[in-house]
Amino acid sequence: MGNLLLHCGGQHVNLNELSIIPLPEETPSYKPVSHYDLAFNLAEVATSLLHDHTLEKSQYGIARDGNQMFGVHSFRNGNDNLGLSIGFRNSYDKSMSVGIAVGASVFVCDNLALTGEVTVMRKHTTNVWSDLEELAITTIYRSKSNFHRILEDAEAMAYVPMDDDTAYRQLGLLYGRGIVSPRQIPVVKQEWLNPSYSDFEPRNQWSFYNACTEALKSTPPTKIMEKHIALHDILVKGE
Repeated sequence: MGNLLLHCGGQHVNLNELSIIPLPEETPSYKPVSHYDLAFNLAEVATSLLHDHTLEKSQYGIARDGNQMFGVHSFRNGNDNLGLSIGFRNSYDKSMSVGIAVGASVFVCDNLALTGEVTVMRKHTTNVWSDLEELAITTIYRSKSNFHRILEDAEAMAYVPMDDDTAYRQLGLLYGRGIVSPRQIPVVKQEWLNPSYSDFEPRNQWSFYNACTEALKSTPPTKIMEKHIALHDILVKGE
């Protein structure tokens, strides 16, 4: 993400930097999952399963001194605007379980669009890596249908006109539902009124959607995937 995890204490890192973050001690009931191994193995599994896609980029953000991590692998398969994306999270402080979600990345701005649900690994036990591989394969197999659904949703949103008053009402709903924080409201408004990218100058629902996902980049890793999915459900499904 262009400014992934810019909330208090968040920072960008590369894959090598993930590898040097100290792993917590293993106990009889808890086997930690390495940020590096999760990111690397997920990319390997996804690349082997998504034969008609090419890995475009991988991006990682950490918070709480490296105890929390959120990452995105973005794949390209011929679409100039959107690419299939796999979002994932992990923690060393037990603040969240390993989670994987699938959707799309908007190439021009690195905004995320996620739909469906976050697939969560419930236990970090002795068989953690076999469980994780199964989780990854199941999630990635589902990714293509989620991606095509988002392509259809994005095209449909581009045909829904939206004026300022409608955008502000939607923004109020998103705040009331706890999807957009008070600190993110001005970001949504700014990106709606003065988009950073010309692609989002048309006054339609897709432009508003991207104003929201731009703001959600500052969401902590414990909530970032769920909030993207909730945003999609409200703006696209009206839930």
